[in-house]
Amino acid sequence: MKRSIMFWLYFVIAIILGIYFATRMVMSGMGHGKLATIHNISITADSRDTDLAAVQTVAAAGLGAKTNSLNIDSLNRRIADVPIVQDASTRRLPNGTLRVRVKLHHAVAQWTDGVAFYPLASDGTIVQTPNDTRDASAIVFRGTLPNDVAEITSAAQTLGSYIDYLEWIENRRWNIVTTGGITVMLPENDPVGAIRSLNSLNEKQNILAKDINTIDMRDASRILVK
Repeated sequence: MKRSIMFWLYFVIAIILGIYFATRMVMSGMGHGKLATIHNISITADSRDTDLAAVQTVAAAGLGAKTNSLNIDSLNRRIADVPIVQDASTRRLPNGTLRVRVKLHHAVAQWTDGVAFYPLASDGTIVQTPNDTRDASAIVFRGTLPNDVAEITSAAQTLGSYIDYLEWIENRRWNIVTTGGITVMLPENDPVGAIRSLNSLNEKQNILAKDINTIDMRDASRILVK
């Protein structure tokens, strides 16, 4: 008898729950109820130290939208177009939440057009959020860039305050222009090694403080100074 009562009790509960969830699904499908609209946005990034206000502004366009009519692909493209965003993924969850995950550009240097200074990512992407002033600790680049500036940036850090900017020449090699106006012509092969040699030479002879115009390091067997 007890088992029979428990069976019918569970059966009735199952029927009630089934009707409840079926009703919620129908209402959501018809555009009614809390779950039928986007009422919450969750944004996560691969960095905790970046201001995500621009991403939040774009994603907020989805708030209040009907879940069954919101164009997720279009919204995701708009989020991915935010300058600091490298890649974006946007999902619509069943509970009415819009989940946005973004991979951000991480600046390793700055690029300048001669007026403003832009964050520069290691893959050569110029992030279109300029500053009026130069970061005192940043390596600065000008002109066109290759697809990878991480290694040359790291190497250039050893020369620190001596560097005004670096420039990619003929899509194959680097020039360094110093704060004293010296143009250092690095070789196409092993520019990092050339920077190490230049740094060692400067420590011994203070060459970057001398009254010269050019240091030509393109020939590995000799250094020409003019």
